[in-house]
Amino acid sequence: MKTEKGIAYCGLACCLCTYNDTCAGCRNEGCTGKEWCKNYNCSRVKGLNGCWECSEFPCKGGMLDKLRVRSFAKFIKENGEEEFMRCLARNEADGIVYHYPGGHVGDYDKYDNEDDIIDMLKYGEHFPACFKDA
Repeated sequence: MKTEKGIAYCGLACCLCTYNDTCAGCRNEGCTGKEWCKNYNCSRVKGLNGCWECSEFPCKGGMLDKLRVRSFAKFIKENGEEEFMRCLARNEADGIVYHYPGGHVGDYDKYDNEDDIIDMLKYGEHFPACFKDA
């Protein structure tokens, strides 16, 4: 995990991204392509660390239309950035893959709802079924 890349304004885990090795991370200087990003520009204008701090969260459009991204931002809103990074690091060490080779999807994209993605963040890939019923 490249912790210096951090988390994007939308909630993407720049620290785990394997797609673009030259990207510094969305919240760092040197990020390319940020001119088109709704979440980057909105957060910057509003002076927010990320979408999760916004009173309008979750809004429509931009990266928050993607289930994984919206789930990550919701997790950060409820648990904080430090806990998010801790869970990502633990899951990566346990073999959970953020991006499969040659693509933008990974293990976090296996689920079709926010709660399951958040449970995976909290408990790992094989989170107990009892947590889902709580």
